[in-house]
Amino acid sequence: QVQVVESGGGLVQAGGSLRLSCAASGRTFSSYAMGWFRQAPGKEREFVATIRWSGGNTYYADSVKGRFTISRDNAKNTIYLQMNSLKSEDTAVYYCAASSGYCSGYGCYARQQMYTYWGQGTQVTVSS
Repeated sequence: QVQVVESGGGLVQAGGSLRLSCAASGRTFSSYAMGWFRQAPGKEREFVATIRWSGGNTYYADSVKGRFTISRDNAKNTIYLQMNSLKSEDTAVYYCAASSGYCSGYGCYARQQMYTYWGQGTQVTVSS
């Protein structure tokens, strides 16, 4: 079992920045990658960004590329999502997830099916 807990959400004006954190605990050695997803009101949950524990390879959704940066601290079993130039359409509940499955293809960790463990989510609200 892997537990993940998100933090860092809040209210920010358009154009501002926020940094989300996600701490993983438990059998973290069984996790190959971590990801961030989000769900806006009335919409389905969508992929945001992912990072592999080994090597640090990252992959982003087109909608956040160039504005968001995912990073990791292996020693702390923690990942981060630095969100800059926030837009109103970034408003959503942001979820952190841990994958216990291995895949080698570029972007394969963008699929929600690759993730087994999910956090409770943290609200990000961007006011225009």
